[in-house]
Amino acid sequence: MSFQPVSYDTSLEKSYHTLCQQAKALFSGENDPTANLANASALLNQFLSNVNWVGFYIWSEAENELVLGPFQGLPACNRITPGKGVCGTAYEKKQTVRVEDVHAFPGHIACDAASQSEVVVPLFTPEKEVYGVLDIDSPVLNRFSEQEAFFLRQFADEIEKGLFPSGN
Repeated sequence: MSFQPVSYDTSLEKSYHTLCQQAKALFSGENDPTANLANASALLNQFLSNVNWVGFYIWSEAENELVLGPFQGLPACNRITPGKGVCGTAYEKKQTVRVEDVHAFPGHIACDAASQSEVVVPLFTPEKEVYGVLDIDSPVLNRFSEQEAFFLRQFADEIEKGLFPSGN
């Protein structure tokens, strides 16, 4: 399989539509979660501007915490407990959390001092349990609009289809 970079110079909606189509192609025929999440983080890292970290934290039932998964960026925190930081909050609330200024977010976990804003999107199993979270950090304040958070939720839907092909 070869991947061809695409220029995303149209509307945000059209760009995310193209991104979701690329995700479908990457996940087609691949059942390994690590491979799919690694490709998803690389795809987002290539697609998004003004980001310094893109990756996943996966829920560990045995350890009762989120554990670092595939990512692009500087080394990150290995484990996050429910309710802690933006990732733990998104996990606990089972909803996307968009933070304009991470320094104003109570309990923010600073893995990269350059991060200024963040968006975290939960990933769900077919049974609607949280499988993990997609975490994206930016060195720019208020980097992620509500509209972009909406499109990232759509991208997360594609990731879920790649993780659970018969369940969605």
